Amino acid sequence: VLTGVPARQLRCTRRTIESMARIGDNPIPFGDEVTVSVVDHNVVTIEGTKGTLTEQIYPEMTLDIADDHVVVRRPTNQKRHRSLHGLSRSLIVNMVEGVTEGYKKELKIIGVGYRAQMSDETLEIALGYSHPIYFLPPSDVAVSVDSDRGQDDIIIVEGIDKELVGQVAAKIRSLRPPEPYKGKGVRYVDEHVPLKAGKTAAR
Repeated sequence: VLTGVPARQLRCTRRTIESMARIGDNPIPFGDEVTVSVVDHNVVTIEGTKGTLTEQIYPEMTLDIADDHVVVRRPTNQKRHRSLHGLSRSLIVNMVEGVTEGYKKELKIIGVGYRAQMSDETLEIALGYSHPIYFLPPSDVAVSVDSDRGQDDIIIVEGIDKELVGQVAAKIRSLRPPEPYKGKGVRYVDEHVPLKAGKTAAR
């Protein structure tokens, strides 16, 4: 029993766990271009057209591999196992999608004089500081810049590992997060940044 937790939050927690457990029961389909193998019971390797990913899932979970799908199974119906069940399935789904479709994040640079360019494999960014910033992405992630004349530079981060692509994009954004008055800085292309009214507008 959870003590000190509001009843509404407790109901939400139960619904979340039950939802994850239901998700975990669903088979994970994959096509002919994907190969799935398991070593040492819980080390999963998935190979596809875009590359290979390996992930160690929780040892309590077991995997049943068929010709065109994978099923994750939990040992008991305990709350912890139900949560890990849905999480393990989500990890494998992300791996299958990564090695077949890949993942992409796009960031826009907004600001006068703000720009980005690739120098060999290093991303060079000017963000209003006294010096440019040089960012070397991991070898498993591809970074490119789309620079159309008259348009804001777009930084494109691509890879097969969803978590790693997200981490690299978040790191680039953190170099100059959008400021709240004019919105200058680095933001995701589909990100909405609410702007505050300046002192002049407040008068």
